[in-house]
Amino acid sequence: MEWRSLPPLNALRAFAALAQTGSASAAGAALNVSHAAISQQIKALEAHMGLALVRRDGRGLALTGEGRLLAEALDEGFGLIAQRVAALTGADAARPLQISTTPQFAASWLMPRLRDFQSRHPGVDLMVHPSPQRADPAPGGVDLAIRFGLGAWDGLEAELLVPTDIVVTAAPSLVGARDFTSRDELLEFPWLMELDQSPASDWMFRAGLGEMRGTSVTHVPGNLMLDGARAGHGIAVMTASSVNEDVEAGRLRILFRDCGETGYFIVTRPGVLRPQAKAFLRWLRTQRAAA
Repeated sequence: MEWRSLPPLNALRAFAALAQTGSASAAGAALNVSHAAISQQIKALEAHMGLALVRRDGRGLALTGEGRLLAEALDEGFGLIAQRVAALTGADAARPLQISTTPQFAASWLMPRLRDFQSRHPGVDLMVHPSPQRADPAPGGVDLAIRFGLGAWDGLEAELLVPTDIVVTAAPSLVGARDFTSRDELLEFPWLMELDQSPASDWMFRAGLGEMRGTSVTHVPGNLMLDGARAGHGIAVMTASSVNEDVEAGRLRILFRDCGETGYFIVTRPGVLRPQAKAFLRWLRTQRAAA
């Protein structure tokens, strides 16, 4: 490595903080220096590289294309350094293992199985974040995510955990034993929709439907979708893996099924995982093998 060709470390730190926080003032606060010092470091970095990294528009700042590329590299590099330092010093050892997943998956698949993980790893504390909003694994934050989709997320590694189709489901108390031949017939019933994000959007896109309202729409958190569908409050679009037991027990019917390559994926950041995360990943794989 040509050490003398690299920009000064302070300038790189200042730029990384600016890219992360979005302003010179916030970057200065993060590094405990003035916003003027941040601006000086950015100008020095641009002069060293011979590139414009920040676009100044009025009172605002935005990264140029070259600035975004450098910011991505610095985020990865500084993040790995912070992760390794924490691991070597033991500062990261006591931090709870943070898992991000969707409310629906947390309620129907993860929570019923967590007792097994806790019994196998009694010293590992967990923080489960059930949210429809995507939270990427990052040093010092989320260790591992379980997300629904096709398994392609830029900059992240994905491993299939639970393959599952998207299904339209309802309770017999709502739709009876009626055979549905057209998806338009579903408009005759009330609907349940997950707040913010759900497989429903994928299903409606594939079905060529702009919006599926039915006679009414009730928006609920993902962990309440299954309870609402069982109670006959509306038709719901869910993953097949979350309703299989209810279908077998006769509490729900599958009205339509979209088969594809979708599923729940284990999502991690490239690099070395913390020991707690490695243990959780191994446990997830045993659960997959046992399914």
